[in-house]
Amino acid sequence: MTSNTNTLERERGILIVLSGPSGVGKGTVCAALRKMSPDIVYSVSATTRSPRQGEVEGVNYFFKSREQFQQLIEADEMLEWAEYVGNFYGTPRRFVEETLRAGHDVILEIEVQGALKVKQSFAEGVFIFLLPPSLDELQNRIVTRGTETDEIIRSRMSVAVDEIKLMEHYDYAIVNDRVETACAKIQAILTAEHCRRERVFPKITQWIDGVN
Repeated sequence: MTSNTNTLERERGILIVLSGPSGVGKGTVCAALRKMSPDIVYSVSATTRSPRQGEVEGVNYFFKSREQFQQLIEADEMLEWAEYVGNFYGTPRRFVEETLRAGHDVILEIEVQGALKVKQSFAEGVFIFLLPPSLDELQNRIVTRGTETDEIIRSRMSVAVDEIKLMEHYDYAIVNDRVETACAKIQAILTAEHCRRERVFPKITQWIDGVN
């Protein structure tokens, strides 16, 4: 019998895609999750919308002009992108791919259209749909935010209904009634995903192959 170290090679990171309708609390949940699990790497998205109060370039988003965003698309430097309520949103490709190869979990907090595009190229990702407790509560959250006009609020609510219908394309659905509870559920999902047989078994063959 040949000797072996009985250790596994570093596991490739898991791509977690968190999305849901505007106003459901994706940013709040993601920020709380990162505090609870600081080893999860946040992938900063790019957008053409204007910064909201308190948002920081390179922390919340990379804020781009429409011309700059178009150049990124043409250079195939976006993992996904979508136009939502008049603005572009997208995920820089290189950072995500390099971080996963290094063995770190990456979380994307993106719109539903973008999540479905990511699924086309990263089917092995974990796709989580964040739901509001009710549509009335969703509208209340958008109104309370105080950053949108009545016309935009009506548009976002109409889009939200269409997006909820797309939940069937996701692996998991979590109701965001309490942020701490939503984060705990995401942590449980991630732990279970790391223990999936199809993720672990290919690396166990290192032990088997070392036995004669």
